[in-house]
Amino acid sequence: MTACDDLRTLLLIRHFETALLELFAQGLLHGTTHTCLGQEAVPVALMPLLDPGDFVFSNHRGHGHYLARFDDPAGLLAEIMGRDGAVCHGVGGSQHLRRDRYLSTGVQGESLPLAAGAALHSARTEPGRLACAFIGDGTWGEGAVYETLNLAALWRLPLLVAVEHNGIAQSTPSAAAMAGTIAARAAAFGVAHLHVPELRGDVAAMRAMLEEPLKHVRDGAGPLVVEFAVHRLGPHSKGDDTRPAAAVAALPDWYTRHAGTPLDTQQRERVAAVVADVTARPPSTWHPR
Repeated sequence: MTACDDLRTLLLIRHFETALLELFAQGLLHGTTHTCLGQEAVPVALMPLLDPGDFVFSNHRGHGHYLARFDDPAGLLAEIMGRDGAVCHGVGGSQHLRRDRYLSTGVQGESLPLAAGAALHSARTEPGRLACAFIGDGTWGEGAVYETLNLAALWRLPLLVAVEHNGIAQSTPSAAAMAGTIAARAAAFGVAHLHVPELRGDVAAMRAMLEEPLKHVRDGAGPLVVEFAVHRLGPHSKGDDTRPAAAVAALPDWYTRHAGTPLDTQQRERVAAVVADVTARPPSTWHPR
């Protein structure tokens, strides 16, 4: 991946998520959606290090994960809008997707035991593959996290737990809900931990930190917890941000360095064309087999 490719994907995700919020404001979308505004660099840095045969388990804030893996904004928007060409025929919506070895869920912690199972399958039948599960800092309040880490450590599973630590749950700061640290919790199970600091969208630097540790996971060293420091710049879901607007505006945003550039304009126009195309499509139909 070149720096231009990375920036192109970052901008695609940013404009896709912004477009979703605009569509909701216009009353053109229904249900719920959770954008990853401010967290775009995580999947962009990580996805090129994952093989197409690796399993990826995403979460409720997973549009960026999908777009970084498949570069398919039209299929994803069609899924969210329930239009023709949807990834899952419109029955999965924003949070529940399945495509090849990519799956997402809106249930906190649900993906981790599944990822452990996929990692066990990979270790036994496809050595060198791994399973990656994306979770947030709030998911560390779920017992499934610890049950999974226990088995993954005992069985030395090729499991990557990618933690997008944005410091806030729906409306509760992490400091008010989490005792101790994620590093210490991983250490309690003998699981390796890597902290990736907030690097203002420096995807190359993030990827350089990840390459060698991921090789160890593939080579049988056991599971790895990677904790990414990020900022959630958008609401929890649509318009429900309880933080003061000034506090959110003060958070660092990689996008400010690229706004108005030719590549930014290109991706903004690409997303606008996708929106126009998908909104004009007929409703999706699904025929059970």
